[in-house]
This record gives sequence, structure tokens and C-alpha cells, in this order.
Amino acid sequence: MNYPIDYVRKRFPALERTYKGKPVVYLDGPGGSQTVMEAINAGRDYMMNGGANLHGAFPTSVETMEKIAEAKEHVAALFNGKAEEVAFGGNATTMMFHAARAIARTWKEGDEILLTELEHHANIDPWRKEAEDKNVTVKYIPLDTKNLTLDLSNLDQLLTEKTKFVAIGLASNCIGTINEVKTVSEAAKKVGAVVAVDAVHGIPHFYVDREELGVDMLFSSVYKMFGPHVGLAMIRKDLFDQLEPYKIMPAPENAPDKLEIGTQNHEGIVGVTEAIRFISDLGQGNSLKDKIIYGYDAIERYEDSLARFVRGELEKIEGLTLYQADNSVKKTPTVAFRAEGISPDEFTSRMCEEASVFIANGHFYAYRLAEKLGIVESGSFIRAGISVYNTMDEMERFITGVKEIMSSK
Repeated sequence: MNYPIDYVRKRFPALERTYKGKPVVYLDGPGGSQTVMEAINAGRDYMMNGGANLHGAFPTSVETMEKIAEAKEHVAALFNGKAEEVAFGGNATTMMFHAARAIARTWKEGDEILLTELEHHANIDPWRKEAEDKNVTVKYIPLDTKNLTLDLSNLDQLLTEKTKFVAIGLASNCIGTINEVKTVSEAAKKVGAVVAVDAVHGIPHFYVDREELGVDMLFSSVYKMFGPHVGLAMIRKDLFDQLEPYKIMPAPENAPDKLEIGTQNHEGIVGVTEAIRFISDLGQGNSLKDKIIYGYDAIERYEDSLARFVRGELEKIEGLTLYQADNSVKKTPTVAFRAEGISPDEFTSRMCEEASVFIANGHFYAYRLAEKLGIVESGSFIRAGISVYNTMDEMERFITGVKEIMSSK
């Protein structure tokens, strides 16, 4: 199947925007994708028709509960889990802090947790801070700074009978490396550890099967995958039932409600369903899950073709340093680099003003990664993140803009 790029682009109204007289090229997807029209309309329609809080006998309350239930069914299909395992919240970071406070109540002094050096700090600090409060030892799977992957050579030594919890990112939001989550999960299960995965950067780009990966807790943010600002957690039912989140006294005790602190963003949650339907609309099959898997296959193949072109062209430009694993390592279509003689901040500003190409700069909360590479003080990375709605023409505009900056700096 040829990728239906024209059909895809028509579903994102933000692509009509211009800047400095040129159509905008959005290459800032890792920080937040553009929103599909159906998700925008769903939120608008919900508010226009009358919203309500839950557990009322009147139609707007009943409809709200039905729409939330529908969204959870779609998330369950997205990750191959169960609707009763899905909780919504503000964003993935918030959900991880809530979950960390709950699961840390089972930790005791002398226990250990294992994190990694290739993480957004949302998947480091919630767990680390709780460990510090409990006098629990924190270990890290180290970064191989040469190949920009996790060094798993000593994984069996890092995991012990004291290891209670392991957190690993699905993919680096900065350099695109897709981590060997299943390998880490299988090793962690041998010592009885709970495994948590930050899936934020993965879900815009490829299918994530919770069962295949063997993880217990999975977190993500829908605004990274074509929807509104809603965070989500999927926690394996038996573990979820045992957790005791901090909450107000009369709030529900049952999972998943007990992790959904306060009134939720209902107008955003209805957009979650539409964001997932967008992916399934690119696929085919007899079930929503089948359509999602097929849709992701189309997305992955298309984005990879654009990313290979961009990486190949950037490698030819003198004065650029690319930060990426070698060709044997699977990566998302996210490209991080630096330019000799020009700061990341100035580079991205010039790309915006001169080429109307929106790319970002900084450490992107992958602070430990930038620190290990010794580039924090000099502005860290320049990052271009390709998404489902980008075109080859846009990639050529981006490369032309890079060449012009490098030739005139």
C-alpha cells in the first residue's frame, strides 16, 4: 500500500499555517505533534453539547462516562491491554509521579531500583525521589556513549534479589534509539521486579504491545500522538489492585479510578479516541487492534524512508555532528545533531526565520544523556523530529535550510 500522505495531511488543520510567507514545516513532533481534526472536533462537540461530571443520572453525565469508557477501550487496543487497566491524567510525567508515590509504599530500606541513563527525566526523577525518601538504592543501566545505546552487558549483575522495580524508556525522545525493552523486562522478571515503561516517544511511530514486551506499568501522553493534552497509565490489573495511591478520602478505591486524581479533562479524553482512530484508519483488518497494527506498519515504513533521507543528507554536510546509533540499531525518525561554530539556539532560530522550518533545541529533559556527552553547557542538541504528516518536499526544504546556514555562519 502506498502511504496516503495527501489524505493524512488533510486531517491536520495546523498544516495550513504559514510563517514569513512560507508554509510551515513542523519538525517538532517529539515535543508535541499537531492535532488531528477529528480530535479537535470531538472536544469542541463535547463542550458544545454540554459537559458534566461523573455518576449523574442525567444525559450529559451518562454520555461523559460512556465517552471515557470508549476512550479506555481504544487505549486498551492501542497497547494490547484491558480497559480496566487504563487511567487518565494530566500527562505522562504527572502519572508517573502519582504511580511512584503509590508503588514506593511497598519499598523498604535495603531494596534496590534500576533506571537507565538514556531517559527523559520523567522516567528517572519520580522513581529516584521516592527511592531517596525510602533509603532505597538507585542503580543505572549505563549509556554506551560510543554507540548511543544502553549497555546491557552487566544487566545480570545490576539486577539482584533486592531489585524491586525497573524503569526503562521505549525510545529516546532525543536521539531516537529504540531500547531493548523486552530483554530488560525478561531479566527483571527473573528477580521478581516490577517493570515500568515510558512509551511517550514510541507511540507516535510504532506499535507497542504491552504483552509482548512483558511490562507491568506503561505511561504515555496523547498530545505526542496527534491528540489533546491527556496523559495515560496502563497498569497490569493484579498490580493496580494492590497499589494505594495518595488521594482524597472519599475518592474511589477501585482501579483504575483510584489513580485518576480529581476531575479529569473530559473534553480532552474524547479526543483520545479520535487520535487512535486516526492510526487505525490507515490500516485494515477485522478488529480495531488489527487496524492499529496495520496502520502503524504503514506509518513506520513511511517515516523511516524520510528519516533515512535526512540522516544521509546531514552526514554529507561538513561541520555537523550527528548523534545516533549505528545502522544495526532501530530508531525512531528523530534526528539530533550539532553544528560547528553556531549554537543550537541560534541555529533553530535561523531555521525558523529563514526557512519557516520549526525545529527545537536543548536537552529535552534527557539531561543525563546530554550530560554524559558533555554538551549541556553548550546548549545540548538540535533536534528534528519527523511525523506522519511530513513530506519529502519538506525534508528537502529542511536540508536546504541546514546547508544555507552552514555556508553562511
